[in-house]
Amino acid sequence: MKNEKRNMNKQEFEFLLKQGEGLKLEFKENFDSRNLGKEIVAFANTEGGRILIGVDDRGKVKGIKATNKLKSEIHDIARNCDPSINIGLEIMEDILIVNIDEGINKPYRCSAGFFLRQGCNSQKLSTDEIREFFNKEGKILFDDMINKEFTFKNGFDKEKFNTFLEKAKMSRTISDESLLRNIGVLAERGKFKNAGVLFFCDDVERFFRHAIITCVLYKGIDKTYIIDRKDFHSDIYSNYNDAMNFLYKNLKLIYRIEGFGPRKEILEIPDDALKEVVVNAIAHRDYNEKGANIQVDIFDDRVEISNPGGLIIKEEEFGKKSRTRNPLIFNLLQRLDLVEKVGSGIGRIRGAMDKLNLKEPKFESGKFFSVTLFRPSDEESGILSGKKTVEKTVEKTVEKILLLIKGNPKITQEELAEKTGLTRRGVEWNLAKLKEKGIIKRIGADKGGYWEVLEELPKS
Repeated sequence: MKNEKRNMNKQEFEFLLKQGEGLKLEFKENFDSRNLGKEIVAFANTEGGRILIGVDDRGKVKGIKATNKLKSEIHDIARNCDPSINIGLEIMEDILIVNIDEGINKPYRCSAGFFLRQGCNSQKLSTDEIREFFNKEGKILFDDMINKEFTFKNGFDKEKFNTFLEKAKMSRTISDESLLRNIGVLAERGKFKNAGVLFFCDDVERFFRHAIITCVLYKGIDKTYIIDRKDFHSDIYSNYNDAMNFLYKNLKLIYRIEGFGPRKEILEIPDDALKEVVVNAIAHRDYNEKGANIQVDIFDDRVEISNPGGLIIKEEEFGKKSRTRNPLIFNLLQRLDLVEKVGSGIGRIRGAMDKLNLKEPKFESGKFFSVTLFRPSDEESGILSGKKTVEKTVEKTVEKILLLIKGNPKITQEELAEKTGLTRRGVEWNLAKLKEKGIIKRIGADKGGYWEVLEELPKS
């Protein structure tokens, strides 16, 4: 059995508790042999990390009795992995710390199977999946590769690092080197990984000419006429903000009216959906693919956002499972609060579009992964020219629904959608509001029943 290491000082220990779980850190309130094996192989298969036993999910110290028997069990769990994994143990304030280095014989598995660290979670993979994943990535992932040229004196931007710490709400209680090591971008002997270049370089293009986001505004629905084009080639966080600002500048604002109450100004394509797609493009792009950029294209009827690199999961798993091509970049974006839990992004994009009754987004994969978000038509968005107002648009739509009901009390929602140009959800929403105001009433069941108009709309 290995002797306990004591290479962590109290300052770093308190920092880890405060920063919370992430790509390289896991909290366990109690010892559980089955779950511990999963975490050990997940860290060994990714970038290494630490497991703090005796700490709950919120970072509160509960403590654990680190007996020789317990330490022996943990070493046995690591030795029984396939292949065997070397670990180190240390004790700090009644907490048992398990240190796992990144493995050199990937992939590893425990009795429960293969696991990979994704953000602050450990995700189970099949044998074929994990072999395919590491073979495709050449075992060493791009964001985890050591960059021999980038150093503190050659390219490191202290201001960008300070901005990251501020946005990630990370306090400076330990040295910059320790902070960079804890977030995973600084390796042994002060060597930076590629992820460090992409986030903290004063001139990213000097190191990676292809790490660019290209944004283009077109006139019409094809690429014939370009109105505006911008190439953003700064650090990842700056590129994200610049791309979002380009979208904000060139998309329309519309008014959303709840019932007959005040109107609310919103973006024509949901802000949440746009953010999610841009972040996904940054996190999942293939940075080994040179000569290809992340592309943001705005047309009259849609926004298309694409990135080099197709799916690394099976098509039938799309929207159900998630695996990132760049786990270290993903983790840093998660620290900036730009990424939520793993695997929920596609559902959030669809949900945000559906909430505004917009068309279902389109996802395409090949050498590139592309997402199309459809813009609403002028009628759908309530944008009219001249002196006509959004309120008048809503009134006309409601008047048309009432006229159709009067003409045919048994009219179906599908027929109303066809005749008004609204979506099915838009028809449901208007009917619900009319019933709520006591203007119409449903007589009988959904099938075989009919509508009755109780009163006219109030005159404006």
